[in-house]
Parts: sequence; structure tokens; C-alpha cells
Amino acid sequence: MTKVFGIGFHKTGTKTLKQALTILGYKVSGPNLELVDELSQNKYDAAFELVNRFDAFQDNPWPLLYKTLDENFEGSKFILTRRDDEKWIKSVVNYFEYRVTDMREWIYGVGHPKGNEDIYLKTYQQHNEKVIEYFKQRPNDLLVLDFSKGDGWETICQFLNRDIPLQPFPHANKGNYSKWKNWKRGYKKYIGIYKK
Repeated sequence: MTKVFGIGFHKTGTKTLKQALTILGYKVSGPNLELVDELSQNKYDAAFELVNRFDAFQDNPWPLLYKTLDENFEGSKFILTRRDDEKWIKSVVNYFEYRVTDMREWIYGVGHPKGNEDIYLKTYQQHNEKVIEYFKQRPNDLLVLDFSKGDGWETICQFLNRDIPLQPFPHANKGNYSKWKNWKRGYKKYIGIYKK
């Protein structure tokens, strides 16, 4: 099975991506915060061992490893989840506040977002720009998703060459109305396909 790496930062729909990939039959890993000690020393053995045991990956530390993963796992697919900058930083600050982790310290240079919003936002924006630049000549290898704009089964399944599942697209941390709306849209499409 082709490896699929979710390389969007946390709070961009990583849980939604994990659920979607799981439904599609991928064995998904992440977040993997325990890897930070080795990765901060540019050691990849533990990360590569995980890659060999799973099919898909999301959340930290995978976004920061996209070049290394691309170089070492030929033919892999990459998915960059994004959301509006202001909504992203607000969500990050609300969720993490002053809580410090080694992983966020490695990513941003400072372990908590509260009071460091500019640093976090700049790092997030630069990451997204660098990923898009890196893959700009390889559109078949990178999919950019924004779940808040309606991206779902059709977009992901076309990219991964998978059939659209006959169930609602999973929106982790979303209200039931969004789930119902997506399910209804998918169901109508399914009925339309089989009426032909």
C-alpha cells in the first residue's frame, strides 16, 4: 500500500484526516510525540521503523519530516491540511495556551503559543509555503485540503485513487449538522451513480 503522509500542522483537521484514512483502510499512526528526542538530533531510525509498520501518518512530527520522508519512501503521497490563518492561531492558543511540550518547542522554538502568537503563526505560514513550493512540479504527489471549505471524500479519494465510501465524511470536532449535510450529499451522489 502506498504510504500517505499528513503534513499539515496540528489544529488543521488532522483528526478528521486520520478518521478518513482509517475508513479508507489505512493503518494510521500519529501524533507520535515520543519521537522528538531522536528527531531533534537528526536521528530517524525510530520514525522510519514506524513508517514501515503503518500505512498513513498525521499530526506531529510528520509535517516537519516531509522532505526526508519523500527522499526515503519513494512513491508516497502527501496531504497538507490547512485552515484560515487567524482561525488556526486562535484554535491553537485556545487549545494549548501556556502548556509546554518538547515537540512544540522543537517546532516553534518556544513550547507554548499564548503570548507567542506571532512566532507560531509565522512558522505555520512558512511551513505551508515551503511544502507547496517543494511539490510545485509534482501535483500528483501533494494534495492541499481545507475541510472548512468542503473538501472531503471526493477530493481525497480522487487523489488516492480510492472508491468513495458509502458513509458520511468524518468531521472530527464538528457539529452533527455538518456530518448530516455531508452524508446527505454523499448519499445523493451514490443514488445518482446507481440509477444510471
